[in-house]
Amino acid sequence: MVCVQCGLVVAEAAVDVGPEWRAFDKEERARTTPLKLVMKTDLGVGLKHGVKWLRLAKFHRGMLHSFERRLAAIGAEIRRVKECAGLAQHVAEEAEALVKRYFDVVGSLPPEVAAVAVLWAAAKAASAPRPLGDLLKCSKADERRVRKAAWRLKEVMRQVRPSVGDYVKTLAARVGLPASIVKSAVELLEKNRRFLVGKNPWVWAAAVLWLAASKRRGLLKRLAEAAGTTPPSIRNAARRLKV
Repeated sequence: MVCVQCGLVVAEAAVDVGPEWRAFDKEERARTTPLKLVMKTDLGVGLKHGVKWLRLAKFHRGMLHSFERRLAAIGAEIRRVKECAGLAQHVAEEAEALVKRYFDVVGSLPPEVAAVAVLWAAAKAASAPRPLGDLLKCSKADERRVRKAAWRLKEVMRQVRPSVGDYVKTLAARVGLPASIVKSAVELLEKNRRFLVGKNPWVWAAAVLWLAASKRRGLLKRLAEAAGTTPPSIRNAARRLKV
């Protein structure tokens, strides 16, 4: 140890960085060789363990890696559909959480089917429902398989379905209707609550908005496109409503 100001040697200790002893015979030379590095593969199953253990190790690696690969594929598809459909970030995060939580339900499905199903369910859970048609436009998934997967997921989750009022607000925001019409539409819904059981909420939300807007010209077609339905379906629902 040397003082940095005056150069006085305060303490000294000689350290020999060489080997502790020198070997002259073959036995000691073999004993003083560097330690063999233990590779990760040396700790696995080898031929010495037999064919049965080799097959079991291969099966275990395949199962572990397939789980990670499936999660990565579904997650990438979720992010792609989210960007295409314009979904909120918290909806995509909820969808990825659903995949991990209910992997036994959606893990065996194609990535595009699983992604659309969990995004559809996550949007409903976040009180920001979207028509399935909007998500299918951004994916090659089969609608029938997506509906079946979403139904199974809903049965497992025991998810509470959002009220039709949430559908009304979402639909009104899409077509640009003012708050006064939305308020009238929600009041009209309350009067006709018994007609909504088991019905398509998008159709009935479009119907009450159309009636609340006094059947404004050109609005029916815009509502049908935004709700993913047809004008005749909205007309038929509007006829059953009591104003």
